[in-house]
Amino acid sequence: MLVVQCWDDGVTADARLIEILRRHGAKATFNLNPGLHGPTRGHGWTYRGTEVLRFARDELAAVYDGFTIANHSLTHPHLDQIPPDTARREIADARDALQQQFAQPVDGFAYPFGRYNDTVMHLVRAAGHTYARTTVIAHQPFPPADPMALHPSCHFLAPDFWARFEQARLAHHTFYFWGHSFELTTEPMWSAFDAQIERITHTPDATWSDITTALNPPPASLRR
Repeated sequence: MLVVQCWDDGVTADARLIEILRRHGAKATFNLNPGLHGPTRGHGWTYRGTEVLRFARDELAAVYDGFTIANHSLTHPHLDQIPPDTARREIADARDALQQQFAQPVDGFAYPFGRYNDTVMHLVRAAGHTYARTTVIAHQPFPPADPMALHPSCHFLAPDFWARFEQARLAHHTFYFWGHSFELTTEPMWSAFDAQIERITHTPDATWSDITTALNPPPASLRR
């Protein structure tokens, strides 16, 4: 079973999360908004009494070194509620900026707020992305019928996380979870997350994967 994870928004809590991922050898994709990172760290919002900060632009390359980068739009708007030309710029300009900054292909997209429609899906595909993640929870075979509507298996804090994990494992399906690092607001939550990643890593028939590999598995004749 392949296990895939992705994290949204490019906030400073990602640095602590990445330390955990690196310690356990876990792969991940980070969905970023290049238009929201300035020359210094900046206030984003407050979540459950905790200030959420965004990284400074010049910090991003070092923080996310070794991980896959995907597009989350330029400034995180509701893409289905703005003019198509504006949405096109939000999508295409962000992809261009991320590819230049990280010197890697940016194949993936994550819909801001999980909002999308047929027009937005078309714009994401036209900008050169090969998949786009929704926030619709579903047990979806890989590759899905439409990679512009790639549904995750669950959120990382889902109460039935392990039940869904086992369901995917027994069915030999890819297990795909997502979240935001700023949702980890207490030390017990961080400890639980560390244990969660460790447990996945040590599951004998589970292998960490990036999304692109999961969407493009090798031919059956090449699998072992």
